[in-house]
Amino acid sequence: MTLKIHIDDSAAPYEQVRAQISEQARSGVLPVGYRLPTVRGLAESLGLAANTVAKAYRALETDGVIETRGRNGTFVAAAGSAAERELASAAQAYAERVRRLGLDEDAALGAVRDALRAAFGK
Repeated sequence: MTLKIHIDDSAAPYEQVRAQISEQARSGVLPVGYRLPTVRGLAESLGLAANTVAKAYRALETDGVIETRGRNGTFVAAAGSAAERELASAAQAYAERVRRLGLDEDAALGAVRDALRAAFGK
């Protein structure tokens, strides 16, 4: 697992950790069942506070990307089904909001593209 924190990045360090682990899990770089470093271990290797890494791990667990198995450690979760369900729910809510606002599909998709570009810095 390779993570890099960029101090000059506009994203908070915990968000950088969350995004990088999430992407590596999604792409298969971190396979299902891969045991992640401890919060303290990862914090030390990245030069971050343990609370920063703990916050990222909590967000990843909420997203269904990782799972904590008590004293056994923290692992990459199976096929992000929780994340996919949350994504589908958010998409449905967005589509309903677009319809209520009286906007068309092109406007809705354009807004999503702009938001994704901003979120991913592209």
